[in-house]
Amino acid sequence: MKLTQNYSANIRTGFLVLSAFLSLLSACRKQVRTDVFIAGGSTSGIAAGIQAARMGVDAVIAEENKWLGGMLTSAGVSAVDGNYNLQGGLWKEFKDSLTTHYGGDSLLKTGWVSNVLFEPSIGNRIFSNMAEKEKSLTVIFDSCVDTIIKNKKGWSIKVRNKLNNEITYYRALCVIDATELGDLAKLAGIEYDIGMDSRIDTGEEIAPMEENDIIQDLTYVAILKDYGRDVTIARPNNYDSSLFACCCMNKLCTDRDDKNRLWPAESMISYGKLPGEKYMINWPISGNDYYVNIIEMNRDEREKALIPAKNLTLSFLYFIQHELGYNTLSLADDEFSTSDRLPFIPYHRESRRIRGKVRFTVNHITHPYDQPEKLYRTCIGAGDYAIDHHHGRYSGADSLPDLHFYPVPSFGLPLGVMIPENAEDIIIAEKSVSVTNIVNGATRLQPVVLQIGQASGALAALSVLQKKPVEEIAVRDVQNVILNSQGYLLPYLDVPIDHIWFRPMQRIGSTGIMKGIGKNSGWSNQTYFRAEDVTLTSDLAGLFDIYDVSPEDIETGSDTLSIRRAFEISEIVTGRHDSLAWVKKTEQLRSLTGCEDIADAERPVLRGEMALILDILLDPFNSFDVDIRGNFTKDE
Repeated sequence: MKLTQNYSANIRTGFLVLSAFLSLLSACRKQVRTDVFIAGGSTSGIAAGIQAARMGVDAVIAEENKWLGGMLTSAGVSAVDGNYNLQGGLWKEFKDSLTTHYGGDSLLKTGWVSNVLFEPSIGNRIFSNMAEKEKSLTVIFDSCVDTIIKNKKGWSIKVRNKLNNEITYYRALCVIDATELGDLAKLAGIEYDIGMDSRIDTGEEIAPMEENDIIQDLTYVAILKDYGRDVTIARPNNYDSSLFACCCMNKLCTDRDDKNRLWPAESMISYGKLPGEKYMINWPISGNDYYVNIIEMNRDEREKALIPAKNLTLSFLYFIQHELGYNTLSLADDEFSTSDRLPFIPYHRESRRIRGKVRFTVNHITHPYDQPEKLYRTCIGAGDYAIDHHHGRYSGADSLPDLHFYPVPSFGLPLGVMIPENAEDIIIAEKSVSVTNIVNGATRLQPVVLQIGQASGALAALSVLQKKPVEEIAVRDVQNVILNSQGYLLPYLDVPIDHIWFRPMQRIGSTGIMKGIGKNSGWSNQTYFRAEDVTLTSDLAGLFDIYDVSPEDIETGSDTLSIRRAFEISEIVTGRHDSLAWVKKTEQLRSLTGCEDIADAERPVLRGEMALILDILLDPFNSFDVDIRGNFTKDE
């Protein structure tokens, strides 16, 4: 009996020791489960996290630095490019928060490069406040992903805290790469491209004949503050005034043929003037752009390679102070908590670009309806900025195509660019989506990237909620989330987002039944549905792609359609006839639209009204799903 008691005591002691060891091991190897894991609290990363959390799934953002917002905040690019007239979704929510903070839209127009300028720290505060309101969203800072592995139960992610090397393991059903350079995509084994594509490969006439690994210049932005006294910094190492001599009109610029076309020094400084008497210095003309390709480097190599980029910006600051006489301006002491007062990260204009389910080319932008893939039917966001590439600091820039504000119309961005070709349950956001190098010059801008993030969060949440792989989520489901979030699918400028025609036009345009017209006008890229134009029979050619009808079925002898004929066409394409249809349908439309003259049967129907009629009576958007390339996949 005594032996048994001693044996039992030893067992208990051993169990306690084992339990203590396992507890210690567990403490050292913390495991956290979440529905969605987002690598990067970047411009797209914060949008993805907020959207996923608002749909009721648990989301974790792991950000390498101390702020949220990426290029808008951590990189100091606090002058928004484009989409001033296409404000929707989280982009509009962010912009409206800036308006509220500063006291009005006009108070955001402090510089001439943008209609929306703000202090980076305020942008970070707004994103942080938005994140804090979402109970399902967790944000961890100073953290980077070391490894990521896919298994039957989802993704296993090893995250390291950069400050204390503490390791946390996350298990997630779906992951989103919102890093600045597509680092998670590489860790996950996803195929990607870097640099310029071949014209032969993409079919883009303005692409170079042969591919290369040249990317756009990056920039260490400087946020300057007026101190009201001489605050000239010490002369930086290897300072060379000739690098900046022709940044603006000044006595040092003597060797440039077009020097008379340069901006005055005052205009260069006020280019990015921010509220609070601060100035964003992100100047591409012999300024602080810097060429280096750090994409494939490890973190230590990147840090070393970026030292000259920082020095160039400090040298440019010294030039502004010493040579141009702005000696009361210097790096703001109330923006970034870095030792050198420069932003946490440089402004990366280009990163890895994955090989996705589709690849968005400039041809899809310039001629969306003429391409084999009908990607316009799958869009989840809109952009209107020009194709703008920065190559001024690359030594061989003269041999590259001229991609500085190449004219294109505005565009819708297709969902498939975020989904890798050969991977499951991983979504790629930020600037690493599946677009060509040329198109990246337009899709890299902040409002577009915010929309990419919001759509990636919606896609991830739908995958979790529907218990389906990302690749099986219906395009229309994602698009409906975007529309319900007051977002754009296509860049129609005709009516504001709260107009009764807005969503019908977005939906009907996304079926191709009626098509918009895009154009370029100087720096302005536009697309119109032509909502106020009278509807012609020829405007409805897209019906034949969906319904079993022929042109003869809707011909009237007159190309102009009346409201009565619009109703009759809805009966023709559905094969449903009702002698009381006119009364019932007009009452339904009058109730929904508040338009009393909708019953005026013989008056011409406007295109916006026609979209509304088709949307209400036929609902082709929700009745006919499309695949990732825009092909219709089922009958009504």
